[in-house]
Amino acid sequence: MSDVSKEIDEKIEALADWRGKTLGKLRSIIRAADPEIVEEIKWRKPSNPSGVPVWSLGGMICTGEVYKSAVKLTFANGASLADPAGLFNASLTGGTRRAIDYREGGPVDARALTALVREAIDFNRAKGRG
Repeated sequence: MSDVSKEIDEKIEALADWRGKTLGKLRSIIRAADPEIVEEIKWRKPSNPSGVPVWSLGGMICTGEVYKSAVKLTFANGASLADPAGLFNASLTGGTRRAIDYREGGPVDARALTALVREAIDFNRAKGRG
């Protein structure tokens, strides 16, 4: 296990509430979508010293941010991805990104999320990113 993966484990454990469980579940789904997905941590700052988990393969797939009332997955190129299951429910007016806000007790459609992650990977590869 990489140091980054350990840091993300620690971030999830430190949350110790529904947000940690949700981020952990989403992370498992993302990582299972392709064994070559790389975990990173970006955007460390004083207000968020543990940074933001990022999943990449041939370019950024998505980020996982934790807020008081939501766990947000932001897909770097979400506006270019098909979303037949209608997962995107946030940042819908942006020209590039799209996001999914997961709220306490809300459903997680593993099959649809896996398909979206794979589509993001295919998008990166088609753009010569991997």
